[in-house]
Amino acid sequence: MLTRTVTLSFLLCTVCGKNLTFPAGFKFGAATSAYQIEGGWNSDGKGVNVWDVFVHHHPEMTADHSSGDVACDSYNLWEEDVRIATELGLDFYRFSISWSRILPTGLSNRVNEAGVKYYNNLIDSLLDRGIEPIITLFDFDLPKKIQDLGGWTNPLIADWFANYARIVFTLYADRVRTWITINEPATICDFAYNTGTVPPRVHDPYVAPYLCNKHVLVAHAKAWRIYDEQFKPLYGGRVSIANNLMWMEAKTKDQESLAELTRQNMVGRYSHPIYSATGGWPPGLEALLAENSKKEGYKKSRLPAFTEQELALVKGSYDFYAFNYYSSRLVRQTRPGESSGVWFLDGAPELKVKLDVDRNWPMGAFKDLPVVRVH
Repeated sequence: MLTRTVTLSFLLCTVCGKNLTFPAGFKFGAATSAYQIEGGWNSDGKGVNVWDVFVHHHPEMTADHSSGDVACDSYNLWEEDVRIATELGLDFYRFSISWSRILPTGLSNRVNEAGVKYYNNLIDSLLDRGIEPIITLFDFDLPKKIQDLGGWTNPLIADWFANYARIVFTLYADRVRTWITINEPATICDFAYNTGTVPPRVHDPYVAPYLCNKHVLVAHAKAWRIYDEQFKPLYGGRVSIANNLMWMEAKTKDQESLAELTRQNMVGRYSHPIYSATGGWPPGLEALLAENSKKEGYKKSRLPAFTEQELALVKGSYDFYAFNYYSSRLVRQTRPGESSGVWFLDGAPELKVKLDVDRNWPMGAFKDLPVVRVH
């Protein structure tokens, strides 16, 4: 059963026997995801999302057959959330908005006023307690209607997401200054389609992750441009996308180029088009995919090209670099019969790499994520 808790990740305060202090201006906060805490899955006009469908039709896919139908019941107990955040002394609280709670079909034809009120109450209460609200527009819970139309593999999703973003900015940008458009796109695209074990339950590591990747970037960029042109002049806020990453270190010196390609695959595909001076895909990975696609008989690369207009749209669509950092891995070439050892490469045909863990790394509470500092 899901329990009502707030989890914080703190940095280690002692390294090599030395006491460290946080710099002036460092902010502590907590982050949550709508599906994981809100509950109220069909309350007050909320539409159905892909996780609602997934857990109802496939309860065996969760460890204890639980669901997010009630979860922490934050839809009804949001005042308790704010009380806990205040008690913890948080500087900020980052939460995601349920797309289908604001737009029940995912499309902009109908706005659910009860959903609008829920987030208004939460934002105002946080501000009253001196806690900065930070909003994530999308955190895995795609409206069912949008998924029925192809989800992140349909290029039209960029416009649907942009319409949703404009509505949310209009509702809350007067009080919210920091925004994340899309959380952990590598999980949305690579984990989902490489494994097929989570919504939309499609297993296709060859084509789907790369379509999803491009459309996520275009959707993010369209939302960023809307804010930059229409709302930043009024409110002066900032917007970006939040990547998730592991640091990939070569296990031996002769694996350096392989480690770089692995970094490009997990981080570069979601960062280079936005943050680089040239835009577009990471060149090394783009060349590898083009070569592999040709060998496999495809007429074009499975990594879809950006048009000149799309390249310009995506490049520079950021106000800061945001990432969720979990752990590190050592990269080497796979041996016959080996799998990669990590979800974002499992089933992916491009890189025949094995990701190892150093036995000397301390293990955290989650066995797959050893505690490793970034060098």
